[in-house]
Amino acid sequence: MISEIFTTGASLVGLGGPVVAILLCVSVVALALVLLKFAQFAYLRVGRRRRAEKAYFLWAHGSPAEALSLLDSDRSSVAEVMAVAMRLGSDPSVPKDVIEEETGRVALERLYTLQRGFRALDAIVQVAPLLGLFGTVLGMIEAFRTLQGAGSAVDPSILAGGIWVALLTTAAGLAVAMPVSLILTWFESRVENERVAIETMTTKLMSQQQILSIGGEPAQRIVSLVERAGHAH
Repeated sequence: MISEIFTTGASLVGLGGPVVAILLCVSVVALALVLLKFAQFAYLRVGRRRRAEKAYFLWAHGSPAEALSLLDSDRSSVAEVMAVAMRLGSDPSVPKDVIEEETGRVALERLYTLQRGFRALDAIVQVAPLLGLFGTVLGMIEAFRTLQGAGSAVDPSILAGGIWVALLTTAAGLAVAMPVSLILTWFESRVENERVAIETMTTKLMSQQQILSIGGEPAQRIVSLVERAGHAH
């Protein structure tokens, strides 16, 4: 299987020339980046918010220690930002704007980590079709030069063969760019969903902290009303 792949790749490089070789290297880099991002997203539990939601429920119902313990066992960005907000919010001497700035800093840092490598993938999406087109232009130039050298003994097969070999580079460029573009769009949507989840959960948490600061039966009544409103949606 592996030997067949190498043989096919070598034949493509032999037909398409150095441009196809460059595109082959670019595709290997793109594949490595995609696999690394998949592994990173899985390790950092991107899109998994069950623990964070459970921690919020525990904290809102008077179990802050259990909530923080649950968040500390979670590697997701939402959990880390919530843990920071809980720890700072539990200290009445910490102003609200300080909590917002610190949670925003942590969220920005985590989202930047998730977005690392996106520029490289985007560059591959932009450059691969251009490389393919460049290879096609070079191939067409070579085909017409060969045709001119043939003089009056023109063989249409020479021109046809040169054209399809030239078009091979365009096909190779598009074959690299299209799947990478789709995967990059999926990655970006996951990061955007993570950003929205961080903003939503931290806003809920800080609102809940203000409600609980009221204390007593009024706070419990407000909490109950907020939960009913959330379930209604």
